Amino acid sequence: MRAVVLRGPGRAGVEEVADPAPEAGQAVVDVHRVGICGTDHELFTGTMAYYAQGKASFPLRPGHEWAGVVAAVGAGVAGDWIGARVTGDTMLGCGRCPRCLGGHGHVCAFRSEVGILGGWPGALAEKVCVPVTSLHRLPDSVDDQAGALVEPGGNAWRAASAAGARPGVRVLVCGPGTIGLLTAAFARAAGAEVHVLGLDRRNQELAEKLGADRFWTLDEPPGGTFEAVVDCTDDPGTPPAALELVEPAGRVVHIGLAGTPSVIDTRALVLKDVTAVGILGGSPGLAPAIGHYAEGRVTPGPLVAATMGLEGAVDALAGVRDGAPGTKIHIDPRL
Repeated sequence: MRAVVLRGPGRAGVEEVADPAPEAGQAVVDVHRVGICGTDHELFTGTMAYYAQGKASFPLRPGHEWAGVVAAVGAGVAGDWIGARVTGDTMLGCGRCPRCLGGHGHVCAFRSEVGILGGWPGALAEKVCVPVTSLHRLPDSVDDQAGALVEPGGNAWRAASAAGARPGVRVLVCGPGTIGLLTAAFARAAGAEVHVLGLDRRNQELAEKLGADRFWTLDEPPGGTFEAVVDCTDDPGTPPAALELVEPAGRVVHIGLAGTPSVIDTRALVLKDVTAVGILGGSPGLAPAIGHYAEGRVTPGPLVAATMGLEGAVDALAGVRDGAPGTKIHIDPRL
């Protein structure tokens, strides 16, 4: 089959690789759609921290935001999975440690991450093989495009939930990228008043389509404070700014990752009685994200700027864009 293979920093191509064969408890999925995100870009450029930590190495096959149809299953897997439309969890815990047994497999110390960590081949390919326990069935009302946005949606749902989004709560989302815009959409679906802060107004129209009530920029910043602030940026200056913008007894949610450490004054955290929450991975939010998409409470489609075949993935991984509106490039390996 064809798959995208990263051979070194900035070196990638579509190669012929062996078709995956499912082991016991596994399923092989024909990939219909896969999204490219900032993590994939970091893997392509070699800047991903996992390389320096020895947790990832070249060659690597990326792709962790995907949807497809189950084509084959291994021993011990029910036959009714064949033909099912599915998406899958990125975080594959060991299933045996206290974290996994406590429902926190996404932070398992022994986990693999599909297309990212531990050498597990990703979904930028015609087929991907994963544990059947990681799969989530997609209802007919969730098409392939939305199915490949479940993984970022799970992250965003967790961020909006951690912010305590509900009627009467003003939420400020910093960073109108894919995660930020989806966080805004889930917060709005929960009834919150949603404000989005960006560097400029490039994604203002998208933010409004996804439910933002107000859009601000660094040149025209919001006034006042918010019951919750969600940092979806890669800017090390945003966490301390978020602490300034949050109401006393409010909540600050950190889901963005900067390339350098952020510094906050914990005295402000204490004296404002602020709750700070970190979010890693969408695992606990995948099912709620699917439910929101299926019910039409969140419609993620406008985020997709373009869909192309595997041959277009290398430029997309490098960050080459054609200027089309949207934050996400999708790949359809069947094209």
